[in-house]
Amino acid sequence: MFGERTLPEDVAAVRDEHAPGALVLDCERDFETLPVPARDDLALLTDEIRPFSAPEEWLPDDAPELLRRFAGTDLVVGMPGDGSVAWTRQTDPPVLFVKARVQGSPEAFVDFLLAEALVEVGLGLPEQFLEFFEGRYPEFADAVPLDSGSTYQLAAALCDAYKGLHTREVFADWRDAHPRLFEAWRDAGERIEPRLANVTREVASGRTDFSDAAEFACSAIKHGVEPPAPFAALDTQAYRDHGVDYAVKWAEKTLG
Repeated sequence: MFGERTLPEDVAAVRDEHAPGALVLDCERDFETLPVPARDDLALLTDEIRPFSAPEEWLPDDAPELLRRFAGTDLVVGMPGDGSVAWTRQTDPPVLFVKARVQGSPEAFVDFLLAEALVEVGLGLPEQFLEFFEGRYPEFADAVPLDSGSTYQLAAALCDAYKGLHTREVFADWRDAHPRLFEAWRDAGERIEPRLANVTREVASGRTDFSDAAEFACSAIKHGVEPPAPFAALDTQAYRDHGVDYAVKWAEKTLG
């Protein structure tokens, strides 16, 4: 299932700086959540596996089953929305997974995704949004008048925005040190901008779901692109500083 990935010099330098010792593995098959047999293979490559678990009180009654599994005692790596590169600190050392779906993607962009994941690991940012919201997630869900799947999607987007407020400072400093990765980060942001232009109008007219719009807007934040209202309120030092408290208040004011 796995093979260790050879890293280009700039990505290897990012690993050395932010997450020394982290494993980067190519995956033979695509996945949203790592299949059980692959977890057995993972145990052979790591020194220790420590599954994340959370109290039942952290979950609303209608939480999706996959989120309940993540909160349980099983090892769950990767969740819907994680994209082409997933990572976990539920192992020692931490592991990054390059999913099979990256085939055909521009090499520089894939390398940026790896560098981004290494920075997130090194900064100790949440692996999944449940670690960000913790016991406040039911309160957040109560403030969001959406179905459980859309609430999940919105929570994941807000967690991405929070992580982006921390990581984008690192990316912006790569202009000279790692120019190839810097250009990939900037290029991804430029590709998002046109999609943001009419997103508020599309939500108002019902052509775009609010949670879908949140994904675009929160991705823009981590690429240093200013999002439109009401997501611009997430692109603030206050959100970076206050995290989940700010996220819950934003949901109450925006959707309440």
